[in-house]
Amino acid sequence: MRISIAVLLVTGITLSGCSGWQGSKANPSNWFSKSQTADAASDASTGEVNALIPEKEGSGLFSSSDGPEEDFSVAIAQVTELKIEKTPSGAIIYATGLASRQGAYDVRLGLNEDSDGASLDYSFRVVYPEQATPIGSENSRTLRVAVSLTHQELAGIKLIRVSSESNARETRR
Repeated sequence: MRISIAVLLVTGITLSGCSGWQGSKANPSNWFSKSQTADAASDASTGEVNALIPEKEGSGLFSSSDGPEEDFSVAIAQVTELKIEKTPSGAIIYATGLASRQGAYDVRLGLNEDSDGASLDYSFRVVYPEQATPIGSENSRTLRVAVSLTHQELAGIKLIRVSSESNARETRR
């Protein structure tokens, strides 16, 4: 009987000490706050689309002299969700958007040039087919995109914002 009471007492004291886990910085759900809806910027255009795709130089033997490719992407109609998950190498930004019609492709988050040192401002961009497509249901127009960031890219960042044609979502640290 004494052993049962001692085990119960030790277990109760140990579990009561775990109540601080919810507000702890070690809890992964506290690394970024939940995203909130924000006003859309007047111009959701983006300067740098993808840093991994090299620009055409036009100086190689097999290079074409057509110049840079034209960007046909437009801002998605609405951003519905923004989520950031911590990884061992940094973080992953997940964004979900709702296109104005079916058939959107080439989904990407473009970093806006006017981002300052304390925030990252992305534009959720898509390309629509040239031919007319039906509007369809919300499920058929829902698109998802993700961007991976390193610890160096996240250094000093307090706000991450993803904007669309009609709204924006942002999350703070």
